[in-house]
Amino acid sequence: MYVLGISGLDRSEARLRREYPGLERRQYRLAQGADSAAALVTPDGVVAAAAEERFVRDKGTGRFPRQAVDYVLAEAGIKPQDVAFVAHNFDFAPYRPFFETEGTLDEYEEVYSPETVLRDLHAEHTWDPAMRVVPVAHHLAHAASAFYCSGYAEADVLVADGIGEFESTSLYRADAEGIRTTAQIRGLHSAGLAYGLVTMHLGFWMNMDEYKVMGLAPYGDPAPLREAVAEIVRLREDGTYSTPFTYLNQTPLERATYSRSLAYLAELLGPARPPGEPMEQRHLDLAAALQEATEQAVLRFLSVDRPRAESLCLAGGVALNCVVNKAIRASGLYRRQFVQPAAGDDGTALGAALAVLHRADPRLPEVPAPVRRTPRLGPPYLGPSYGPGEVAAALNGIDATVTRPDPGALAAEVARLLADGRVVALFQGRMEYGPRALGNRSILADPSTVEMRDRINAMVKHREDFRPLAPAVLEEFTQDCFVVDDPAEFLWMVETVDVRPEWTDRLGGVTHVDGSARIQVVRRADNELYWRIIDGFRELTGTPVVLNTSFNVRGEPVVCSPSDAVRTFLSSDVDALVLGGHLVVRKTGDAAQVIARLWAEILGIDPPAPDSRFFAVGGDSITSVRFVALARAEGLALTLRDVLADDRLDVLAECARQRPAAS
Repeated sequence: MYVLGISGLDRSEARLRREYPGLERRQYRLAQGADSAAALVTPDGVVAAAAEERFVRDKGTGRFPRQAVDYVLAEAGIKPQDVAFVAHNFDFAPYRPFFETEGTLDEYEEVYSPETVLRDLHAEHTWDPAMRVVPVAHHLAHAASAFYCSGYAEADVLVADGIGEFESTSLYRADAEGIRTTAQIRGLHSAGLAYGLVTMHLGFWMNMDEYKVMGLAPYGDPAPLREAVAEIVRLREDGTYSTPFTYLNQTPLERATYSRSLAYLAELLGPARPPGEPMEQRHLDLAAALQEATEQAVLRFLSVDRPRAESLCLAGGVALNCVVNKAIRASGLYRRQFVQPAAGDDGTALGAALAVLHRADPRLPEVPAPVRRTPRLGPPYLGPSYGPGEVAAALNGIDATVTRPDPGALAAEVARLLADGRVVALFQGRMEYGPRALGNRSILADPSTVEMRDRINAMVKHREDFRPLAPAVLEEFTQDCFVVDDPAEFLWMVETVDVRPEWTDRLGGVTHVDGSARIQVVRRADNELYWRIIDGFRELTGTPVVLNTSFNVRGEPVVCSPSDAVRTFLSSDVDALVLGGHLVVRKTGDAAQVIARLWAEILGIDPPAPDSRFFAVGGDSITSVRFVALARAEGLALTLRDVLADDRLDVLAECARQRPAAS
């Protein structure tokens, strides 16, 4: 028996654009039902899952997941007619009277009704007439995605996000009998929604950039804005909280854009930061105060005196806040915890399918086949893989050096490149499900220096310089480098942990300003090539850790196909690419061209003339060190002494030409 899960509200953003043309692009992201995806499950486990954004190359899209559906069916080798149930990640039918009362029944019929989902399904595929479409309550779908992938026999499940149908924070008890609500905060009182609106106030995109605010928080001091933020998220004595400012919006346009809520934030906190403008200390302090308030709200909700299981599962957008997850673990409220790696709405495609498969709620239809417990989810390599033909087509005509070493030699050569300061993209096997790249669609680098982090943010990913990068560590050495009890609970890069003091300097590129890191533990049984690369790097450097970030550039989804990988490789400053067993190394340009490009990137200037002097065009002692490090990473054997002796571009280029390549 096959159960297909889908997420997304295909017409939600389109309706918002039609009703309110001329809004900012990021305002259209406020439409509910983004992050569409598809997942396929059977009584034996999860077959496949993927987000639609990866195929259509539109980050966070909520359009009907046609290509994701096609993929998961193809992965199983079945046709649409073989599917018994299609589970959708929302159930708005109980709220139809609310839309009638509000005079927005047309919106319900166009966007939210089960009939709309049914029409979309039949517009794209032909199904068995007996196939049933099952709406699953949004928070129940989140809860099922976490509990049924955790491997726990019994657990509490915390779901916290912006808003489901009409709830923002839910606590469940889950076991073999199903998933039952034990506590809930309903309506627009939402810590997740508050976090998103402050994210927008800070100049970012709501429902997309909240992790940036989390990354900013350690740079700020919560004290100056603690009282103001306490007005945004108001803690109650009973362990719940309220966010009254989310109820200020009265007209349809205000409700669609939260304009009155955002105006309130500007009155309370000062003017909003326009997108792209410099960060001020007050912005950092606001991020710190917001993060602190969110942690307090979640912990107080969990700490209420009620029967408690030994294990906790987490899902929903707030569960992607790695710092909140660390605070929950440190609280000691639970012995174990599992965070669904696809904790956002893309993960509810999997959760809706699992909820139907396991009949998580008695209101769901009975399932004809007996269902065993779904196995614990390891690294979620549930997306598509690609064969030699697709790899060869992507590499055809590429202006780079392409070789195909055996697997052992490939791992050793990638480790050597990393040890030499090169940046390498790793594309192999099945794509990860969820936002984290875990070694199959990753960019790898030496984790030892802040300069490497800055290089990747500025010249590889083309993004903000404050963004932290993550370490991937060999399972065997995890406890040597990081403060963790059980490495097996940190496979997914969804929690931060403390870096051991003796390793903070050696892991400067992946240690955040507060001494923490968002780790991925790499087990050999999960990913052989990835493990061997890191182990080879350890043998060369003594460090059992590499820097790992997702293989994409700013504004784009993580790469999916070989053609995506090659295009992104060529448009970034990644030095080498592993693609389907091939090693692709960028050809080194003429020394003068490389130096001119580096100066332009580092100093923010137009390409300099051959007789330009580094210190005359804006260079200084700090940027000269960075230039030399990057030049050596490009293979130019320059030293800081060379720059201090004669900083003319043509002289430095000639100096580099006369020496063997840097290693």
